[in-house]
Amino acid sequence: MDTTRATLAIYVYRAAANLIAPIAYRRVAEKLRAQGVPETRLKERAGKATKPRPTGALLWFHAASVGESVSVLRLIEQLGQTHQDLNFLITSGTATSAEVLAKRMPPRCIHQFAPLDSANAMGRFLAHWNPAAAVFVESELWPQMLSRTAELHVPMALINARISENSAKNWSRFKKTARHLMSHFCMIHCQDTRTEEHLRRLGLDHAEKGVNLKSLSGPLPFESDRLHELRKTLGDRPIWLAASTHPSEEEIVLAVQRTLIEHTPETLLILVPRHPERADEIEAVIKSEGLGASLRSQSDVLTEQTQVYLADTLGEMGLWYTLSPLTVLCGSFSDVGGHNPYEPAYAGSAVLHGPNYANFAHTYAELDEAGGGLQTSDERSLAQELGRLLASQEDLAAMQANARAFASRQDHGLESFAEALSNALSLR
Repeated sequence: MDTTRATLAIYVYRAAANLIAPIAYRRVAEKLRAQGVPETRLKERAGKATKPRPTGALLWFHAASVGESVSVLRLIEQLGQTHQDLNFLITSGTATSAEVLAKRMPPRCIHQFAPLDSANAMGRFLAHWNPAAAVFVESELWPQMLSRTAELHVPMALINARISENSAKNWSRFKKTARHLMSHFCMIHCQDTRTEEHLRRLGLDHAEKGVNLKSLSGPLPFESDRLHELRKTLGDRPIWLAASTHPSEEEIVLAVQRTLIEHTPETLLILVPRHPERADEIEAVIKSEGLGASLRSQSDVLTEQTQVYLADTLGEMGLWYTLSPLTVLCGSFSDVGGHNPYEPAYAGSAVLHGPNYANFAHTYAELDEAGGGLQTSDERSLAQELGRLLASQEDLAAMQANARAFASRQDHGLESFAEALSNALSLR
């Protein structure tokens, strides 16, 4: 728990955050409304609950968005099995995370949008939910959320902590403030050595590197009937997947697809944008490249003329990873820093990626070394490696087996991690 005093910077932040809270609420509510969130749920951002609190002890998990939220689902499931009377609350800030979680949450689990970081919003939130303990995921840390939870003597843990080099530089300029905020945690579990070193330099000696929580997430779910239908429709067409694309990356994978169909016209690209709401924009780019497209959200029929299948839906990533033997994992050809490679590996999909993967630096290196992943430097090398693997079933099958074996080796740590977290938070 906290052993340091709040700094002037924290007092200034609190005053400013409380002052602008009404403006901030209008902005976030407008954004959620535009993304189709029901009007009744917008008030959750003001700390007003839209569901009753279950009786008994409640463990609160707070995450930023989809990836962080999904990464704790198996952990919650494990804790639910060992603590039969424990209930769970997940808070996050995005419409996408709410939609995905609604389909995948374990029993005794509730989702709410996270309250704004203001005194009033946090006061209402904590008064209603009254958590027995709280778990914060990765780097989603808000000063008043932490301090007001700590004031109620709620045990708090930070899991899968990750600090970028830029964040570390900023924190080093405000060491006392950072140390005060982070000292609220009775457990700090880091996903890499870099983060552990940064936090220890701040004087947080209880920060320790452990297993990356995303490595324990297991295979993503999918509907087997849909997989069967797609396999029947596609037959033995060569398939590759561009997963979680960002702006500028669509142009790269579409140019690669044009190169591939020059040699093998029946090749199909399944393109899954990180943000499905960009579908209209991406469809226009596909058409400008002269490629035939079908849209998943429009229930377009997949035909022999379909060269790009735009999978602009949510909650089907497990289907695409299982369907495609070969995944180009994006976010690594832009400055995003890469996305979770464990997900395709669990599904047995070989992974190709770009050179920018700071978010999973050690993981990508280990996957590549294990023979389940392969780094490409640019559009040209990506096209070459894709063409080689799609033409060689033997090489592709070996790479798929290596990816699946890499993922399965990570799976043994879930029970021990859940036990360590339970002990740190004194869960009964």
